[in-house]
Amino acid sequence: MLKIINLTKRYGDKIAVDNISIEVKPGEIFGFVGHNGAGKTTTIKCIVGILAFEEGNISIDGASIKDEPIKCKEMMAYIPDNPDIYENLTGIQYLNFVSDIYNVEKNLRRNLIDKYSKEFEIYENLDNVISSYSHGMKQKLAVISALVHSPKLLVLDEPFVGLDPKAQFKLKEIMENLCNEGMSIFFSSHVLAVVEKLCTKIAIINKGKIVRIGSVEDITKEGSLEDVFMATLGDE
Repeated sequence: MLKIINLTKRYGDKIAVDNISIEVKPGEIFGFVGHNGAGKTTTIKCIVGILAFEEGNISIDGASIKDEPIKCKEMMAYIPDNPDIYENLTGIQYLNFVSDIYNVEKNLRRNLIDKYSKEFEIYENLDNVISSYSHGMKQKLAVISALVHSPKLLVLDEPFVGLDPKAQFKLKEIMENLCNEGMSIFFSSHVLAVVEKLCTKIAIINKGKIVRIGSVEDITKEGSLEDVFMATLGDE
């Protein structure tokens, strides 16, 4: 579903992402971990078409983000670590706006909006202006907007930040259920215990390079993901 092949991204003379390759297959939850400034968010922004890159290629279900950006974006959803939402709209107006962009049929969007807004407990707030929402409510709305068009690939940058424990549990449950239906998920997080429990595969990035990659079982043979992470990067 997602293939990153020899990706390199530079900012001037600095190499932020250095010749990395990752594959995420249908039905997989792929965890991407590293310390601040390691290259996680830069990689994610390249995947979703926000940043151009100098070398390599990224494809979504066989389509290149360089050559067919619109086709790729139609198949994916992206939730940044600090979502910017049009705060002058109400929650339902924003969700309908996103649904219109992705041409989601009226009955389907209504069913999905009702389902997810009730699960995240913001159904009663959808008629309120987003500027009145708390940070956590805005994060929930961003999650719902990503799910409402049923993407093939879900890309998340620190998705649990700002969510209360109940919403975090619900999001993890939804992620697992969607992957069981064939969706692919690629996400970064500093919450290593969640990554270890939730993911199928993991990559650890340091100074723009992949230093460990593999299945959760292989990576955690030597101990917990936290132990492996600290042993791998502890001297940095």
